[in-house]
Amino acid sequence: MTKNEHIIKYIKELPVGSKISVRKIAQDLDVSEGTAYKAIKDAERMELVSTIPRVGTIRVEKVEKKQIDKVTFAEVLNVVEGQILGGHEGIYKIVNKFVIGAMSIDEVEKYIRQGDLLIVGNRDDVHKLALDKGCAILITGGLSCKDEIKKIANEKKLPILSTSYDTFTITTMIDRALHERLIKKEILLTEDIMPHNLYYLKEHQRVGDMKKLIKRTGHSRFPVVDENMYVIGIVSPRDIAGADNDEPIANIMTKNPITVSLNTSVAYISHVMIWEGIKMVPVIEGKKLIGVITRQDVIKGLKVMRNQPHVAEPFEDMITNQCSVEETQTGIKFIGEVTPMMLNDRGIASAGVLVLLMSTAGCTAIKKQKNLDSVIDSFMIYYIKPLQLENKFEIYADIINVSRKFYKVDITAYHNDEIVAKAMMSAKQLRR
Repeated sequence: MTKNEHIIKYIKELPVGSKISVRKIAQDLDVSEGTAYKAIKDAERMELVSTIPRVGTIRVEKVEKKQIDKVTFAEVLNVVEGQILGGHEGIYKIVNKFVIGAMSIDEVEKYIRQGDLLIVGNRDDVHKLALDKGCAILITGGLSCKDEIKKIANEKKLPILSTSYDTFTITTMIDRALHERLIKKEILLTEDIMPHNLYYLKEHQRVGDMKKLIKRTGHSRFPVVDENMYVIGIVSPRDIAGADNDEPIANIMTKNPITVSLNTSVAYISHVMIWEGIKMVPVIEGKKLIGVITRQDVIKGLKVMRNQPHVAEPFEDMITNQCSVEETQTGIKFIGEVTPMMLNDRGIASAGVLVLLMSTAGCTAIKKQKNLDSVIDSFMIYYIKPLQLENKFEIYADIINVSRKFYKVDITAYHNDEIVAKAMMSAKQLRR
């Protein structure tokens, strides 16, 4: 185990809420402060710790995907660009719900519960009520609270936050932050599709060992690791073809393979597999092997994701969902009109949005006609004419050439039977 891994393990075992410092870790684990600093930064990327202004770095509980629509008080503090006035030790806790306190104290009491965050001005009576109910406080308008309120917050470990923004702006900022998190939730990552079973070969093993592993597991490709479990190669049936059973795997493996991490998007992996012509990639944490992803895993994951209900829409879906789709003999037709969301700062349809619609139409044509996933290889725009707000348009995507691996799609956009945009797209198939 490396020093970095040892420190990460030490941090994982700390109680949630523990304060962490470079100097203390360096002293406790007998490492340099530089090594401790790097490990703490790695732990922060892994969401094991969080650095909070005026509080420091603390051990936090990683929010799992099923809780991605929840945020901690520390995250709210960052979103509203605020400061913490009291209750520092509770900053890592998860917010139950947000309550706006623009009502009488009797009404406020009806709505707040333990774990809530009350958004309110400098109302001392409401502050005390909230803390008594186990509710944290976010004070708007850059205002503060009495020292006795801060003292209660410290005793109860309930954060009191302060921000210079007004209530409307705060709710908008929080809503946007939650929306972005929901979109991230729907991005399929390696950890979502990685199989639990892991099979691999060690560098000292031989071709005969690989043949036995193929027969036992039914798999044909394996990562090769050294004594530290670091990935040093990949071996496939093509590599061992004609090789003697006593031939060391290290002599015939493909060295320095492409690897991915747990938070790599599946869409990126599919691109890599297509461009590089590979069918399996090792998954690593640090440098150590923790799993593998195959083409079958990617295709299965993408199909499952396509059938899931979506809570939040990315921009591309917001735009394309405003259009209707009709199949044609050679492809598809998008029908829609220019909405305010599609305009640029000059009040005409953004060229980027039009290109997005055209490229999506091209990929949709391949999916509808051939029932195959594809990745854009090239997209050549011949010209684009401006469209105004509420201009109706039709985008035709026609498949004009099909080869074993590629499709070529002719894409034309019309407004009032006049061509307003023209492009040619080449796409590569994603096969098993």
